[in-house]
Amino acid sequence: MLSFQSLPLIEATLPLVGERMPEIAKNFYGRMLTAHPELFDGLFSRSNQKNGTQQQALAGSIAVFATYLVQNPDTTPEAMLSRIAHKHVSLDIQPEQYEVVYKYLFEAIAEELSDVITAEIAGAWTEVYWLMAHALIKMEKGLYSGLASDTPLAPWVVVKKEAAGSEAVTFTLEPADGTPVSPALPGQYVSVTVRMPDGIHQVRQYSLSAGTATTRVFTTKLDADGEVSPALHRDVQVGDTLILSVPCGDVTLDQGDGPLILASAGIGCTPSASILRSLVDNGSKREVLVLHAESNLQRWALRDQMSEDIALLEAAELELWLETPSEGHHEGFMSLENVAIPKDASVYLCGPLPFMRSLRSQALESGVPADRIHYEIFGPDLWLAGV
Repeated sequence: MLSFQSLPLIEATLPLVGERMPEIAKNFYGRMLTAHPELFDGLFSRSNQKNGTQQQALAGSIAVFATYLVQNPDTTPEAMLSRIAHKHVSLDIQPEQYEVVYKYLFEAIAEELSDVITAEIAGAWTEVYWLMAHALIKMEKGLYSGLASDTPLAPWVVVKKEAAGSEAVTFTLEPADGTPVSPALPGQYVSVTVRMPDGIHQVRQYSLSAGTATTRVFTTKLDADGEVSPALHRDVQVGDTLILSVPCGDVTLDQGDGPLILASAGIGCTPSASILRSLVDNGSKREVLVLHAESNLQRWALRDQMSEDIALLEAAELELWLETPSEGHHEGFMSLENVAIPKDASVYLCGPLPFMRSLRSQALESGVPADRIHYEIFGPDLWLAGV
């Protein structure tokens, strides 16, 4: 709950702080990573720092949280916090790290707002920060307590590496030691830690595309301009060991029996594939409409797996959009205009951010309630930043 003393101060300064938050975030990361360069090794993405998306995501999350508190002083934005908490657990973030963030963030705020800041304003924004931090710490504590082990990160050995379409690779891994394995829910992801050629470890999140109680399967598309996927595709071989997190992510298959729409584009098909495999394994009779967009059939990374699982489900159908024309499929970009959306359907989205924004808007216009539209974002959540 935001205090009566802080509420008017936050309301009055929110436009200015929101305007300057991108520079505050840039200042903050510069200070913290200069003082603690070791945070680049196994925690912060060098690519996201370089291109500025991490700074945008931080600015967006703080601004959204503060705005929510002004509009709803007695509650917190649970959905946003849950998304962040799952990401933090996948990185093994601990409560003491919030103190480090606070120190450098408020040094940055003091410098960037030096022309207007007062002790009262600083105190109000300190209250906002710790309300958000304590809410996240509480959520993360609950997530940690539900794990099969008190070790969120553990070694897994690669037992299979297979081409998936023309530009992706699927990795299958098994536990490399006796760390108890936490079960994965369909739609969840794991953080994968990869050693770079310069010795620094970088972490990326990948949806689980299949797997059993004792295996992890993820599929990654090659990003020639990236840092981690080229290392995975080029350097990681069968027999190598990777550090994986426990499964995380709150965008998971609901346990009802209502209709499902799984809409994806490109490598965003991975959570759809995981959900389909789960439905097959459980002999589901749910109505499932799978919508996928791809540039051409050859690039569809999980075409065989998804097509086979759709065929095994008695009430599943596929509609495919291809930029390169192909008989029997839609041409161009995905649209819900002529798609018959079943009553009470739950919609799951995964793909590039513009794709998900477009599909979510179309689903809302078609009458799907907002709480039945679920989406997964990897990397910094720029949807929050409003870009």
